[in-house]
Amino acid sequence: MEINRIGRDVSVLCDQLEVPGIGFLPVNAFVMQGAEPVVVDTGLSLPGRGYLDALGTVIDPADVRWIWLTHPDRDHTGALFDLLELAPRARLITTYLAMGIMSTERPLPIDRVYLLNPGQTLDAGDRTLTAFRPPLFDSPATVGFFDHSSGVCVSSDCFGAPMPTAELAACDDVANAPADALHAGQLLWATVDSPWVHNVDRDRYLATLAPLRTFDPAVILSTHLPPAPGRAAEFLDRLAMAPDADPWVGPDQAALEQMLATFEPEPHPVP
Repeated sequence: MEINRIGRDVSVLCDQLEVPGIGFLPVNAFVMQGAEPVVVDTGLSLPGRGYLDALGTVIDPADVRWIWLTHPDRDHTGALFDLLELAPRARLITTYLAMGIMSTERPLPIDRVYLLNPGQTLDAGDRTLTAFRPPLFDSPATVGFFDHSSGVCVSSDCFGAPMPTAELAACDDVANAPADALHAGQLLWATVDSPWVHNVDRDRYLATLAPLRTFDPAVILSTHLPPAPGRAAEFLDRLAMAPDADPWVGPDQAALEQMLATFEPEPHPVP
């Protein structure tokens, strides 16, 4: 994993996945230092990703006070239970729905859960975090937040985009990505991650952008995009285009077979 710094207080733990035919999808988690340090999401649910090792270079897990789970998809929950063991004083910020979803695999320690709904705020010592429902999401349990002290907005999957290269997926500023690739990638991701955007009432959808316009974030931190300072107005205007973007249709079986035909066969050991 790569680690990028945003100012003095925020670290980005960068992982990624190569998605054939789409690009390299960033998979980020975040650490917000302060009087009551906050860890946001816990990485991919795949072996050997090094999340806890990377986290340990940024903060002693024992010092973590809050773990903010933006939603319970498997690319956000990988090291959650390990981190809860290593951070005995941390409480898990989530929603009632997310808690229920996770209980179908492994129950959460209820006494350590802190339920927070969109519109509510959390006092994290030297910062106030306001929870909100991002305009685009793939889980009904999704909750991002705005940090009033730093102007940082954590948007979960919203604003994400696959990057053309692995290096860009791990970069410290999305400004490094070609403008046309970023534009196309964000609209593509909007239709992949939130296909329902083509079926909603346009005015009601556009109204969901208003809270973020009011926040006017200095930096947007998306799980699936390099850090984006100073891009809020541009990104919100792009999200307004999402209902008119081409719907995404994934490969069918014939395409899968063509893809498999290009793979190198694995060598079989000689007996």
